[in-house]
Amino acid sequence: CSGGGSLRKARRATEENLKYFEPRRVQLEARNLELRKEAEQVAAKMDGASFIILRQSGESGMLYGSVNSRDIAAAMTEEGFSVGRQQVSLSRQIKNLGLHDVRIVLHPEVSATVAINVARSAEEAEQQAAGVNVLLRDDDDETADEEWFEDDADAEDLKAEGDE
Repeated sequence: CSGGGSLRKARRATEENLKYFEPRRVQLEARNLELRKEAEQVAAKMDGASFIILRQSGESGMLYGSVNSRDIAAAMTEEGFSVGRQQVSLSRQIKNLGLHDVRIVLHPEVSATVAINVARSAEEAEQQAAGVNVLLRDDDDETADEEWFEDDADAEDLKAEGDE
């Protein structure tokens, strides 16, 4: 391999290499501890937070497309959390409306779980957050329209009056 870059290769544990590494090990461990503490502070603020992502979907709740780690990182960054897409631990892309728990890896030893609220509108996101199944609600609206008239004869009478 040619090139002047400093490649980090494993070194043999010779006495000379151990003398070289030992003072640096303390620095590396201290730095890791510092990074872990920072990650724990961020995790405390982030854990349990909810982020809304608006998408179009069919009546069944299946999205036209999907929500991936890049979308989640962007939504979190918009809300003030500096998160890269590689920190979003998503086993598979989100392909339907609803609330989805997603793990965010802040440090190899620290992670937080956030709720991703995928909805068609801000109002729908609020309803989902309150525990309302928005897909069932759409069906209820149709039923309510049908129940407006006591029977079909009343509906026909009104329609006939409108035609006059």
